[in-house]
Amino acid sequence: MARTIQSLERAAAVLRLLAGGERRLGLSDIASTLGLAKGTTHGLLRTLQQEGFVEQDPVSGRYQLGAELLRLGNSYLDVHELRARALVWTDDLARSGGESVHLGVLHHQGVLIVHHVFRPDDSRQVLEIGTMRPLHSTALGKVLAAWDPVAHSEMLDAGLKSITDRTVTDSSVLERELEEARSRGWAGENGETWEGIAAVAAPILDRHRMPVGAVGVMGAVERVHADGAPRPRLVAAVRDCARSISRDLGADRFRGVSLGSE
Repeated sequence: MARTIQSLERAAAVLRLLAGGERRLGLSDIASTLGLAKGTTHGLLRTLQQEGFVEQDPVSGRYQLGAELLRLGNSYLDVHELRARALVWTDDLARSGGESVHLGVLHHQGVLIVHHVFRPDDSRQVLEIGTMRPLHSTALGKVLAAWDPVAHSEMLDAGLKSITDRTVTDSSVLERELEEARSRGWAGENGETWEGIAAVAAPILDRHRMPVGAVGVMGAVERVHADGAPRPRLVAAVRDCARSISRDLGADRFRGVSLGSE
C-alpha cells in the first residue's frame, strides 16, 4: 500500500475542521481538537495562510477558510458538464418560478449542490454551492434515489434519519413515494428537512438517458404549495427545465427512463 504524507493529511484535517461547525477557530482550539502540538498546528496554519487556503482575523487572531479554496472549488465545478449546460436554464427557471433554484448530483451518500440561483427578489440569501443535503428528505435527493439505483442504495446505506417531525423514516413509505415520483416525473418535499420549506425537483438525463443529476425549486411552503400540493405551474416549470438541460446533454429522447405522464 502506498504511504501517505503526514503533513498533507494534517493540513487536510485542519481545512475540514474549519469548514464545519464554528467558522473561526483559535490556534488552541484547532490543536486540541486534532490532537496536535501547538507548534505543529501553527506551522500548518502559517503555510496554509501563505497559500491563501486559510485567513487569520487581525483582531481576534482566529482562523477561517481562505478565498483560494473558493477559487479552486469553482474551478472544480466549472469542469462539470452538467453545471455548464444548466446555467441558462436554471436562470430562466428562477425568473419564471420566482423561487431559488438548486442543481444537485450524487456525492458521498448525499446530494452535492453544484449550482444555486437566488430567488429573484431583494431578500437576503446565502449561496449554497458546495453544500451537502440528505437523499431521503429532499426533493433533489428523492429524484436521485428514484431514478438512480446507486443513489437508492447509498440512501439506504446512509440511513433514514429523522430531521424534522415530517421526515419519512419508514422505508416502505419512502419506497412508495419514490415509485410515485417515477410515475409522475418529479419529487417533492414539505418540511422534511427544514420546517416551513417546500421544494419540487425533476431528473436530468445524459446522452445515454441515464440520470446524472436533479434540478429543483425551493421556497416557503405558502409560496410553493397551494391546497396542500405543489403549484402546478412550478411543477411544469421544473420539469421543462430538466428536459431542456437533458436535451443539451444529448438526451433528445426519453425512451428507457420514464419521466412521467404529461
